[in-house]
Amino acid sequence: MEPLDSQCASDVLKKGKVVKGYNFITIEDTKNLTKQEIIRLLNQPFMETTKNINILVESDFNSEVDHILKKNGFTVHDETVMVRKELHDSNRDATSLYTLKNLEEVPADDFKKVWKDSMLHSLNAPSSLDISGQMLSVEEELGTNHKRSCMIAYESGSPIGVMIPHIEPGTQNEGRIFFFGLIPRERGKGKSKLLHQQALEILKNDFKATYYIGSTSQHNVPMLQTFQHNGCRIVERNIVYKRENK
Repeated sequence: MEPLDSQCASDVLKKGKVVKGYNFITIEDTKNLTKQEIIRLLNQPFMETTKNINILVESDFNSEVDHILKKNGFTVHDETVMVRKELHDSNRDATSLYTLKNLEEVPADDFKKVWKDSMLHSLNAPSSLDISGQMLSVEEELGTNHKRSCMIAYESGSPIGVMIPHIEPGTQNEGRIFFFGLIPRERGKGKSKLLHQQALEILKNDFKATYYIGSTSQHNVPMLQTFQHNGCRIVERNIVYKRENK
């Protein structure tokens, strides 16, 4: 991704956030950017050279921003709900609920297969990337630590899903989960709440996160129920605008 010009970079880094992955960028925390700053951001060279661009805008945004984005070729892709949980108040020992193995213990092909199965029939909006692209994005965003984060969850020796807990790059203690999901046959059995709790404990105890930020589609009711069950509070709702450059 080409660098932002100095003034635009200053505006975005102070008020917003740019997440770079394989063949995509996501721009978050845009609520404090002015209309002029958004226009300047849209005119940056990487907006034309990066294949997939995602911009998150608070759901109660000014309609003028909607007009600007659509004029620049963006369409509404999804509406997401962002949650937060302070991890100091989490003291349940959930570390042994399911057996976890990361990429230091299992072949990458095995991990990608379970991950792909976990994305089947997801209630979240579909990704523009295939599973190989998703894997490259994890490697690019998390660097060498990605092997520690990419985990298959097992029950009685059989894989039930995947989770990718990590510390958000650029922060010291913000816990996130790049992906979390169960394979189709394991859904609807209450396992999501337990595995998510286990992920929160891992963020707290192994990754030393002090708080957790999570996000899912407003249509993903089971995940929203999991967030609520595990003490997460809603902090933001965003419209996701998307553009794919040919």
